[in-house]
Amino acid sequence: MTHSTYASHPVDSERMPWIPMGRPGLAFKPLRFFRDGSGWMYLFRLEPGTLIPRHRHLGESHAFNISGRRQLLDTGEVIGPGTYVYEPPGNVDSWQVVGDEPLVLHITVKGGIEYLGDDGQVLRSVSPAERLETYRRWCQEHGVEALATIE
Repeated sequence: MTHSTYASHPVDSERMPWIPMGRPGLAFKPLRFFRDGSGWMYLFRLEPGTLIPRHRHLGESHAFNISGRRQLLDTGEVIGPGTYVYEPPGNVDSWQVVGDEPLVLHITVKGGIEYLGDDGQVLRSVSPAERLETYRRWCQEHGVEALATIE
């Protein structure tokens, strides 16, 4: 698909399946991958009880709660629908989905994410290029058209 520099680029997320992200309870619908490799934007779905372990954002992150609730494990604060959370580069946190319904977030991630051990050591990293490759590979394996934009 060819885009004009100034054209809108709609992505119909209703046409996308939820793509599993490795461990049970996590799935995503990618909306956009930034052409310069700096990040991605996606819908993120987590089942009740799912834990996101301690991690560090290498760039800024923006998250808007569409549905469901999550609890920040460092502060105990519960984030519900309609709440926006900004995380600056270097932010370290962990959280868990609480309640009976799945959590759906709209997230923009710049840079990668490092998952940390108890002593702060990096256990694994996820880069924007790896997230894009996961999406492309899944689409190819399942014969699904890649709908996310790369701009």
